[in-house]
Amino acid sequence: MTVAAVILAASEASALTLVEGLPRVRRLADIAWSGGALPIIVVAGDPDEKVARALDGAPVTLADPAPEASGPVGQIVRGIDLAIAEIDDTDAALIWPARMVWVGPETVTSLIEAHGLYPGQMLRPAYQQKPGWPTLLPVDFLPALRALPADRMPDDLMTDLEGQGVPTRTLDLGDPGTTFDARTTRTELPAYGGPAAPVAGHTHEWGAAAAETPEDAPLTGPARARTGPGMG
Repeated sequence: MTVAAVILAASEASALTLVEGLPRVRRLADIAWSGGALPIIVVAGDPDEKVARALDGAPVTLADPAPEASGPVGQIVRGIDLAIAEIDDTDAALIWPARMVWVGPETVTSLIEAHGLYPGQMLRPAYQQKPGWPTLLPVDFLPALRALPADRMPDDLMTDLEGQGVPTRTLDLGDPGTTFDARTTRTELPAYGGPAAPVAGHTHEWGAAAAETPEDAPLTGPARARTGPGMG
């Protein structure tokens, strides 16, 4: 079971905005890795190589965005296509807007484990019954996503998929970071309240995937994906 993380930055400035001393995309890449996501794709414009420098040493692939005319759906599809190209047995992807900076690695792990229980469903984390991010989308539903209009925003796209019959499960993981974005400071976040029982029916070890990585495994990222589906 391979679940990618597709981190989406709307601009270079969004990618590089500091959160507790780290650029957003570096913070999110570290959280995704700690939570067990692999591969990790960062879709962000990088005309001055500043994003690449921010990701130096992280096990990620940095991808140029899809054409602007393709809209948010094009950026998401771009990232998922690259994840599949990097690891061909990738069977789901966490769609992760870069503004969602407070998501915890425990949430990433919980979503990956829940995918093992509900492999044919789109999974949305929630806080106090409000769906949030990152959304886990099985790659079987990529054609349905690819067909959606370019003018739809990410939240609308997830609603559209559900409306088209994509089976969807909402998991209240007690993580306020799934619904409160970078406009909220750490001190303003509501209290964390994990689920009463583990989502996958047992207690997991946070960052287990990262812990199992050999100590001599190279962390010389980011790799670069300058061209790809829809790119010239």
